[in-house]
Amino acid sequence: MRPVLFALGGLFIIILLIPTLLVTPFMDQSKGKLGEDLKVAKKEEIPVLAESPVAVPVYRTQANKTETIPLEEYVIGVVASEMPAEFEHEALKAQALAARTYITKKLVNNDSMGTPEGSNSLVTDTQAHQVYKSKEELQEIWGNDYSWKIKKITEAVAATQGKILTYESKPIDALFFSTSNGYTENSEAYWQGKIPYLRSVESTWDEKSPKFHDQKVISINEFEKKLGVKINKSIGTIKELTPGKRVAKVEVGGKEFTGREIREKLELKSSDFTWEIKGNSVVIETKGFGHGVGMSQYGANFMAESGKSYTDIISHYYQNTEIATAEPFLSKYTATK
Repeated sequence: MRPVLFALGGLFIIILLIPTLLVTPFMDQSKGKLGEDLKVAKKEEIPVLAESPVAVPVYRTQANKTETIPLEEYVIGVVASEMPAEFEHEALKAQALAARTYITKKLVNNDSMGTPEGSNSLVTDTQAHQVYKSKEELQEIWGNDYSWKIKKITEAVAATQGKILTYESKPIDALFFSTSNGYTENSEAYWQGKIPYLRSVESTWDEKSPKFHDQKVISINEFEKKLGVKINKSIGTIKELTPGKRVAKVEVGGKEFTGREIREKLELKSSDFTWEIKGNSVVIETKGFGHGVGMSQYGANFMAESGKSYTDIISHYYQNTEIATAEPFLSKYTATK
């Protein structure tokens, strides 16, 4: 009888152990897998922004209609469109401040210059104002990289939410561009009017930008046609440079042009240019990319890489400005609606 009891007891223990032995390896694996999944999910958590106090009427050029977009959502779409998500967090924060400041000033002044007549928009979604793309558009562009890119952009916007740049208690013209030629430009060297916080400063680290150098080759016939001149062996003479080391004035074929006019007529990347005739062509070398006024985006990124904060970046490119809350200005805007 005793052997039978022992046998039954052993069988009972085996019956109890078998499910545990079968499940244990999968439990460990599941825990590890689950832990990894949770970790990934945590990484991709996107910050929740506070409700935007105002909405921005944006003219969507592709749809040919005006869309009303909450302010901070608009800022996310601008930062994502105007600066690579691969850039450093501090550079993205600086860009977020610039983008929010730009649109706040437009809202306060009810400035709709450059928008289609009768569109009831304040800005377009193009470079005429600030490039803006919706999250759906960004998802299509970024594909599998969408999750981490939109998270990173949103974090930068959230870190500066509700903040703008001011000078003498007013929102500034927060101009920005891609890459300097080693210096930013005084405002009056490119546009009319001297703006005290848009002064020429060094930005020597921009030499590391992939957009620092460019070359354009134009036939002599096209060159003459675009400028309305006739040239012989000599193209022209540079008469004056700007404080930012770009061409201020140049004489070509007996006519005088500003560096900006040459840049726009010949569609150059920068007004820091040199040129020479080679055969039947004019070869033009440029340094930098953009008008050069305000914040250099690549310069901001290189500053961030060296350990500078977004406040360091802002104070360098927008001199003597302050970071302030946008609420008083936005309240004035909503009061007029």
